[in-house]
Amino acid sequence: MLIVVFAAQGRKTHESGTDLGGLLFTALPFLLAWAIATALTRPHRTWAQIWPAGVVVWLVTVAGGLALRVAFGGTAALAFQWVTAGALAVLLLGRRAVTALILRSRRRRRS
Repeated sequence: MLIVVFAAQGRKTHESGTDLGGLLFTALPFLLAWAIATALTRPHRTWAQIWPAGVVVWLVTVAGGLALRVAFGGTAALAFQWVTAGALAVLLLGRRAVTALILRSRRRRRS
């Protein structure tokens, strides 16, 4: 979901339209890379883990997503690569940090 939000914001910022097809074309390379990376890191055990699982998922999502984007006929200018890496770091690692805080809070309440 966060990757779709990233793609939608990028399309809105660059006035690329909000049609579903365009949004999916923009998000799909990153969603595919994220799905592969997540599967490789055993998400049932590492859903709230920032290091190393979260960093691996983030790096594979960025690198794989950019590679797939180019393979699908898109562009990947250096500025876009930096923005992608930064935005996905905030979204993907931030989500894990929030999840870890919630889980920690729940554990404290139980004990």
